[in-house]
Amino acid sequence: MQPTLFKRLLFATALLTSSGLVFAGELTVSAASSLTNAFKEIAQSYQQRYPDAKIALNFGASGALLQQLAKGAPVDVFASADQETMDIARKQGLIAPADRHDFVRNRLVLIVPNDSSVAIKRLQDLDQPGIRRIAIGNPASVPVGRYTRHALEAASLWKTVEGRMIRTQNVRQALDYVARGEVDAGFVYATDAALMADKVRVVAEIPAATDIRYPIAKTVGNANDAEARRFIDFVLAPAAQEILAKFGFRKL
Repeated sequence: MQPTLFKRLLFATALLTSSGLVFAGELTVSAASSLTNAFKEIAQSYQQRYPDAKIALNFGASGALLQQLAKGAPVDVFASADQETMDIARKQGLIAPADRHDFVRNRLVLIVPNDSSVAIKRLQDLDQPGIRRIAIGNPASVPVGRYTRHALEAASLWKTVEGRMIRTQNVRQALDYVARGEVDAGFVYATDAALMADKVRVVAEIPAATDIRYPIAKTVGNANDAEARRFIDFVLAPAAQEILAKFGFRKL
């Protein structure tokens, strides 16, 4: 690029910023898989309110999204399903701590296929010999898997059922395995189970060792700082909170 042209681009960028026209452009939001349906609707509502905005959504396990961010993926806003993942992002200097906010809560549940004949009513029932496969998010990268492992360890069941675990890449994969009857049971969030109420049945709500709170934050060095802040403010506002509540998320 010629020096003169480069200087012109720098000047144009400075002019847009000084004029307050800093919202234009695409905003990339990486969010936990369990937020998929809710965030799609929130993004649509956001773009209707702000026609100058364009939201690109990227969903996956929180740990996988963190790895993408650490490797330089162009992400402006990060929303994880647990505090631990966001804490790691903060320690690695990937998010702006001052712009981190908890915005919603969830619950851990144990589900079975709707047509299941296995008698499961509580966590301890997983010890039955007839239960051969249990879907669980990989605890190394999937928050729902970590919540599940902590619950099973607290009940002294982890070592008993560990050999029957089918580790999944994210919570939606665990949900799909149960919905298709490929496993005898699985652990998901209450919001995920509600999406397939015609195919899966919640048999128990599992007490989590820590409150399941979802944080959202701007990333450091994001491409559109003002747009990122505006989107986070929108997620925290009543309109988006109502959308989240509609999908079964609980308010703080």
